[in-house]
Amino acid sequence: MYNGSGSITDYQTELKTMDFRRFQDTYYVRLDRGDEIISSLLDICRREGIRSATFSGIGGCETAEIQTFLAEKGEFETRVIRGALELISMMGNIVTDDEGTYFHHTHALYSWKDEEGQHQMASGHMKASRVLYTAEMELRPVLDGRIGRKYDKETGTGFWDLTK
Repeated sequence: MYNGSGSITDYQTELKTMDFRRFQDTYYVRLDRGDEIISSLLDICRREGIRSATFSGIGGCETAEIQTFLAEKGEFETRVIRGALELISMMGNIVTDDEGTYFHHTHALYSWKDEEGQHQMASGHMKASRVLYTAEMELRPVLDGRIGRKYDKETGTGFWDLTK
C-alpha cells in the first residue's frame, strides 16, 4: 500500500540476522525479516574494508523510502511505500570520500497490489528499505583501485571521482 509521506527513521545500526559469504571476488548477502538493506550493505563494506563496490539484488520488503531528484529545485522528493512489496530490481554502488565516509547511490523498482487488487509499481533512488521476508544481493568490490566521490556544486550532489 502506498503511504505518500513519512520516513523510515529506525535505520539498522547493528548486524542482525543477515548472512553473507565471499566466494572469490563477490560477496553473496542474504537479509532476513527486519533487516534494513542499505545500512546492511554499508555495514559489510565497513567490516570487510571495502572502499568502493557495485551491488544488485531482489527480495520482499515491508517498507521502502524512495526519492526522485527534482533538478529544477535541486532537491529530492521522497515518498514511503508500505505493504507486501516485491523488490523487483535493485542496483547501485558504494563509494568513499577522502575522509573515509561511505556513500551509496541506489536505484530500485518495487511492485505491490493495492486495495482494489491492482498491481502498482514505484521506482527511484532507494534511500532505505526494510525486509519483509528475505532479500538476496551480490556485492562486488572494486579491485585494484578505489572509486572516490566528489561534490558537484551545480546539482548539490556527489558523483564518482575516478582519479582515486
